[in-house]
Amino acid sequence: MTEKCKICLIRDMAEKADIYEYVKKTRAMLTDADRASDVLYESRLDICTGCDSLLAGTCRKCGCYVEIRAALKSSECPVKRW
Repeated sequence: MTEKCKICLIRDMAEKADIYEYVKKTRAMLTDADRASDVLYESRLDICTGCDSLLAGTCRKCGCYVEIRAALKSSECPVKRW
């Protein structure tokens, strides 16, 4: 049995490629006013990957896909890490 990474993002899981396409499309649909900058987005994801609440691309505190939550400029981390 292959052990799956507990703390990883959807973009890092090959078997979740279809879900990551959804994440990319969702981010692309956001207006410039609503979309976090690439720098902010990546900074947020760096924080998420170091969090014990991340499990296979989802936040165990709120159930969201962290890559979608991080994409929204006005979003906040449910445990206030960013």
